[in-house]
Amino acid sequence: MAKLYDAIDQRLREFIEAQPMFFVATAPHEGGHVNVSPKGYQDTFSVLDERTVAYLDLYGSGAETIAHLRDNGRITVMFCSFARQPKILRLYGTGRVVRPDDDEWDALAGRFGHGHAGTRAIVVVDVERVADSCGYSVPFMEVVGERSLLDDQHRRRPAEQWPSRVVRNAESIDGLPALEPDHPAPGQRAMRSVNG
Repeated sequence: MAKLYDAIDQRLREFIEAQPMFFVATAPHEGGHVNVSPKGYQDTFSVLDERTVAYLDLYGSGAETIAHLRDNGRITVMFCSFARQPKILRLYGTGRVVRPDDDEWDALAGRFGHGHAGTRAIVVVDVERVADSCGYSVPFMEVVGERSLLDDQHRRRPAEQWPSRVVRNAESIDGLPALEPDHPAPGQRAMRSVNG
């Protein structure tokens, strides 16, 4: 049985902070593909207050989330416990993308861990609905550790390769606009802000 909460209280915050990963779901306004993305690295998610959360958006295989947020702002973030105590927590809300050249970047960047060379944005979510459910069918698994592969790959990428990466992330698979061509590439302001 799902339970609704007025806000993210301390107990829910502790549950969120204990999870090794989370999932983000978005969809375009009309038609198109629904997108669900798994997100790793525990230090990339932060509860800003009882109705606002944010996470570091790292370069990956596409830019669906950014495109969908630009299109309509709808987003759901899901946490799923794989530990002995089963639980699923969903945060429904409206998201927006904060770029490294935005005024609020510096204040937000300090909320996350350092060392993620492929940071392209911060997604801020204004949470409108907080609900949990049992998660009884979710398997019990033990976390061995975080994979460093994405960070390792981003650190090896030479500066001259980043502009083409931004171009590849310029639109979603449905042709919606995502990253803008003038988005600072890693190694510029984004890296100074996130990595100190």
